[in-house]
Amino acid sequence: MDGNGIARTTTGVFGHEMTTAFGTCSSCAARSMVGEFRVYLCAPGVVARCRQCDSVIMVFVKVRGVTCVDLHALAALVPA
Repeated sequence: MDGNGIARTTTGVFGHEMTTAFGTCSSCAARSMVGEFRVYLCAPGVVARCRQCDSVIMVFVKVRGVTCVDLHALAALVPA
């Protein structure tokens, strides 16, 4: 699935629709829209990966009703 599959999740976390925002992978420096990330919904949580190098860029995990976010591999996130 592509990053459009996490539109509702990113809206809940960031407060507005983020699929057109540009994210930069800290591993390979590839820049693409969040809607172009590869997304895996059946991982432990929701995982978004870089299309170029397959590095994990974003992880969203819901714990006791709170969405926890890991963006450590995201060098930049710039709203469109």
